[in-house]
Amino acid sequence: MNLEKVIFGFFVLLAATLNFGFFLGDIAVPALHNIYELFGALVVSLIATVLKFGDRTQLGATHLATSLVADLQLICAALVWGYAANVSSHGVTSEAMASVVSLSGGALLANLVSVILLVVETVSFHRR
Repeated sequence: MNLEKVIFGFFVLLAATLNFGFFLGDIAVPALHNIYELFGALVVSLIATVLKFGDRTQLGATHLATSLVADLQLICAALVWGYAANVSSHGVTSEAMASVVSLSGGALLANLVSVILLVVETVSFHRR
């Protein structure tokens, strides 16, 4: 068993599951979306991105691209939430929360592509 592959797979899957946990729930209800779960999804996604550096294959480049997309979406979601909570006079409204959850949905899609790539890579490795 390759410990590096286990750690890599762990962070890819953890990023996807944390993102899914945040995304789940009514899109416009702030009480159903925990800010710490969004923060956790962002941190784990950034760690997964760092782990994807160094792979010089085409599949590695696609892995990195999916991670960068997820990171960008989650950073934007955090910025929208931060603006709504700390700058906007209206606070975290249902419209602001819908934007945050929509952005995290984009990150979730990128994470799912990354998980699919991981599974394809694993299956193709066993066929060699």
